[in-house]
Amino acid sequence: MPAEELPETFHVTTDDQLRAVSNLTRHRIMAVLRFEPATITQIAERVGLAKGSSSYHVRLLERAGLVKVVRTRKVRGVTERYYAMAARSIELPDPGEGGPDVLMRHAVADLEAAPEGERHVGMTHLRLTEEQFAELGARLQALADEYRELSDPSLPDASLVFALFHPRQGAK
Repeated sequence: MPAEELPETFHVTTDDQLRAVSNLTRHRIMAVLRFEPATITQIAERVGLAKGSSSYHVRLLERAGLVKVVRTRKVRGVTERYYAMAARSIELPDPGEGGPDVLMRHAVADLEAAPEGERHVGMTHLRLTEEQFAELGARLQALADEYRELSDPSLPDASLVFALFHPRQGAK
């Protein structure tokens, strides 16, 4: 299924779906499938897993509805399945105050594993009106969406993570 035919957003609503996306290995598998379908063998090679482990994680993602088989073909009498994401993006429920933000934890783990010189990290503290806060959030999302549309599957992966938030008052 071409990316333009995918639903825009998959909303994670069940505990099984949340457990499926909460695992860093499955997060990395979904990153492989972000732009193009892949077989278990291709996924295993790209993520650095054994085929059996890759198959296990993909089955859990498939059962949760996050990935799906988009085509099959026969290769030497064996049916090869190509998996793809079920939607262009995944939206998790708000973890609530003090709850773990799964995607941010995965992003930090991937950032820490990125080679030096292949990452840009910064943090800026701002004082904004509520209107400015909302406008900045919308502009950041629009910029991310613009570059996602420009993405070319033949190019190396790059991840963009942003968080705009009001820190808890009195936090040290």
